[in-house]
Amino acid sequence: MLYAIIATDVPNSLDARMAARPTHLARLEQLKEEGRLVLAGPHPAVDSNDPGSAGFSGSLVVAEFDSLEAAQTWAAADPYKAAGVYGEVVVKPFKKVLP
Repeated sequence: MLYAIIATDVPNSLDARMAARPTHLARLEQLKEEGRLVLAGPHPAVDSNDPGSAGFSGSLVVAEFDSLEAAQTWAAADPYKAAGVYGEVVVKPFKKVLP
C-alpha cells in the first residue's frame, strides 16, 4: 500500500538539512531503485522553487510499504529526523486516484 510521509521542519533548519541531505537522498534513491517511490520533495518556505536562505518548511514522500508500521519505522530512521531537521512527522495511508 502507498503511504504519505508528511514532515514539518523545525525553525532555522536549513544548515542541518543541507548537511544531512546526501544520506537523506540516498535512502530515497533506494526506494526509487526498488520501484516503491511515487514522489518526494521539500516544501519551500516561500513561494519559490529556490527559497534561498528562507529554506524549507518540510517534506513530502509518497512510497509503497508493506504496512503502516513499516512506513513509520522507515520515516523514523530518516537522516533529517536524526539531524533535528524534522520537528513532526506524520505517516498516513495514501490512495492514489490520479493520474
